[in-house]
Amino acid sequence: MSADLWPYALLLLVGFLPNEIWRVIGIVLARGLDDSAPVVVWVRAVATAVLGGVIVRIVLIPPGALASVPMPVRLGALAIGFAGYRLVRRSPFAGIAIAEAALLAGAVLFG
Repeated sequence: MSADLWPYALLLLVGFLPNEIWRVIGIVLARGLDDSAPVVVWVRAVATAVLGGVIVRIVLIPPGALASVPMPVRLGALAIGFAGYRLVRRSPFAGIAIAEAALLAGAVLFG
């Protein structure tokens, strides 16, 4: 292996694979669960709340280069992402993708 690639191999070995094992186990165990079961609804709600909390923290207390993007741009991207989430069948992926696009556009235009 090339000396330039060993950090990526290490990242894959200790960062990605241990987490991926738990994802696969979760998929196998959750295969027979009903989507409308109370525990599944609760888990989905908790996951969405955690994601929302992380997003708000990143917007209000931005790390790294995001701190150079003005607060109105970050808040605007958050609002646009929420609107996208609501418009695209309440899809967290769509909301995040739309907010990311709005943030990048705002950073280029106003940052």
